[in-house]
Amino acid sequence: MARIAGVDLPRTKRVEIALSYIHGIGRSSATKILAETGVDPGKKVSDLTDAEVAALRKAIESGYKVEGVLRAEVRDHIKRLIEIGCHKGTRHKRGLPVRGQRTRTNARTRKGPKKSSGVLKKKRARGGE
Repeated sequence: MARIAGVDLPRTKRVEIALSYIHGIGRSSATKILAETGVDPGKKVSDLTDAEVAALRKAIESGYKVEGVLRAEVRDHIKRLIEIGCHKGTRHKRGLPVRGQRTRTNARTRKGPKKSSGVLKKKRARGGE
């Protein structure tokens, strides 16, 4: 099993698809990496030679921020936005959409499930009292 950037790539998938299992590498980045290293995109991960795996590993480590490094950088950027008190930081802190989307309706992914406001029924008026 090929292990690149701390991620075990699925053996049954094509290399082009399997590289996208690494956080920070999508389909376009995977295509560029494969062109750069000269590895056939249609090849299965199980068919890769040790030299090809080493070439892929070297290309990813030298030119891309992936996995833990990328996650830490994104976390630090969000923390900085919160600390300086800008609008984007405030939205992150409150758990609301950051990029100007409407929130009167929708935004359920960001806001979480609906919270019901407990409605009380009126006490029934007694007839003769």
